[in-house]
Amino acid sequence: MSDGAGRSVFVVEDEPKIAAVLRDYLLAGGYAPRLFRDGGTALAALRDDPPAAMILDLMLPGMTGLALCQAVRGFSAVPIMMLTARADEIDRLRGLDAGADDYVCKPFSAREVMARLAALLRRAEGRVTADQAAARRHVVDTAGRRIAWRGQWLPLSGAEYAIAAALMQQPGRVFSRDQLLDRLGERASDSSDRAIDSHIKNIRKKLATVDPEATCIAAVYGAGYRFDG
Repeated sequence: MSDGAGRSVFVVEDEPKIAAVLRDYLLAGGYAPRLFRDGGTALAALRDDPPAAMILDLMLPGMTGLALCQAVRGFSAVPIMMLTARADEIDRLRGLDAGADDYVCKPFSAREVMARLAALLRRAEGRVTADQAAARRHVVDTAGRRIAWRGQWLPLSGAEYAIAAALMQQPGRVFSRDQLLDRLGERASDSSDRAIDSHIKNIRKKLATVDPEATCIAAVYGAGYRFDG
């Protein structure tokens, strides 16, 4: 099986030639690349459909790569590799301080980028330690499609993961049952509004087995559900 194994990778790069080279290498490596030319569009897409990793240019029109990285770190631990033409140490430190996991200066070797990406994914998949998870109360591992609560991985079904991840990645947002059904993808064909209620009930039970005091998924009358992070 190829290294990418069909995993989605966002490439946020406004230079078409560089974006095309990265796309071609990602496709050759078995990844599923999505290209974005600005930070705002990439941020919206990441909220709706989180990738396994993101390759991010520092200098972007509108929202800079630095601002995008900081915004993403507000709700997601997705691995981020930052690209930049700036080689100064202070710029590298800014990127890392903003939450980037790795930093590559232009001009770069596309093969090196692919090797670094594979290393990022290896570190990210599984690989959230109990101490890290406990410190953050919960961790959504998008690459591994699992969730840790108080340092323990929850035994969630695929549908339960999709619903819980949607809620936890956007604390305070109310999701309607239809919106949560959309998160189930193909599974939604066999689901209904009542099925969402059942999944929520199961998620709460599994949270309670780890943390009996957890009351973080609230029902909003007539609207849906909200995660109070």
